[in-house]
Amino acid sequence: MTHQPDEIDLHSVDLNSVDLNSVDLHSEFLRADLFLAMGRPAEAARILERVVVAEPTNEAALELLARAYFGSAQLARSEDALTRLVHLAPANGWARRALARTLERQSRGVEAVPHHRVADALGAE
Repeated sequence: MTHQPDEIDLHSVDLNSVDLNSVDLHSEFLRADLFLAMGRPAEAARILERVVVAEPTNEAALELLARAYFGSAQLARSEDALTRLVHLAPANGWARRALARTLERQSRGVEAVPHHRVADALGAE
C-alpha cells in the first residue's frame, strides 16, 4: 500500500505560502494532463490543486481539475471546481454540462436541470 498525501482544501490554503518561483505552472499543468490521460485522475488532481491555488482564475486549470476530481469520484470537489468555472465563464457550455452531470451523479437531478438547459442553449454536447 502506498501512502497518499492529504488532499488540499483550496479554500484554506494560504496563497502567500505557495512558492511560485519554484514551480513551472505550465509544466505542472501538462504533467497533470498526462496523468489524467493515463487514467490516474487522483494524481492529476493533486498536481492541479497547486496550479489552481497559484492561478485561481485559470479556466483551463479549473476545467482539468474538475475532470480529475470527477474521474476520481470526488464529486463534491468536482462540483466546487465547476461552480467556480461557471462563475468565471458563464457561457462555457462544457462547464455547464459537466456541472449538471456531476450533480446528477450525486442524485441531485433537479439542481442539474437548469445547467442542462443553459448547456443546450449554448450548443454544448
